[in-house]
Amino acid sequence: MLEVRNLYAGYGSVPVIEGVSLEAKPGEILLIGGENGAGKSTLMGAIAGFNKPTGGEVLLEGRPLQGLAPEVIAKSGLRLVLDGHRVFPELSVYDNLRMGVAARRSGDRAGFALSVEEIYAVFPILKEKHRQYARDLSGGQQQMLALGQAFIAQPKVLLCDEPSMGLAQALLPTILAFLRKWAESGTAVVVVEQHLSVTVPYADRALIVERGQVKFTCPASELEARLAASARESAVAK
Repeated sequence: MLEVRNLYAGYGSVPVIEGVSLEAKPGEILLIGGENGAGKSTLMGAIAGFNKPTGGEVLLEGRPLQGLAPEVIAKSGLRLVLDGHRVFPELSVYDNLRMGVAARRSGDRAGFALSVEEIYAVFPILKEKHRQYARDLSGGQQQMLALGQAFIAQPKVLLCDEPSMGLAQALLPTILAFLRKWAESGTAVVVVEQHLSVTVPYADRALIVERGQVKFTCPASELEARLAASARESAVAK
């Protein structure tokens, strides 16, 4: 289980995340939403070690992760799939998937072929283009490849920052269904996404970030009502 307790993080002397707490349990999807600039990506980066927290704790199965290097955190079983389709452009699609094996916690390469076939079943375009360089894929196809590489690594916790980035919105349900099935195998999945209405049916819980702080958390099924109530409260306050 991932636990984040009273986390603070930013860039240099500029604070962005202030006192954020959350948890993600095995088998569930936690949806994180909020306006652009709310601090969602900063939060993901701080959890995964890409920017050092200035306060608070990040725990994976009770073990502290804050302050560790990203590669150490990844080896511990937490993986971040960044927006912008981060893949190895000079490697083939297949070799990109093979890179995920190196991040498996046990270092065990057994099951790689089966995992690849699962990826190809969800994203058949990757099978079709398995010999092509990743640089020659479209942005959406690179995002699929990044998710596939993470799946091969079999992390305990997956952080997925804006999976719709660079994708035709029609492809988002396919990716979310893939994440739903993945979560049901026992992985804790945290998804940052702008398209809340599309994502909610696949999520278990929702957390809304506003100005670097948690505004509220709720069951995903209640998010629409909570957002509407929050908007009314803000209108009255003005």
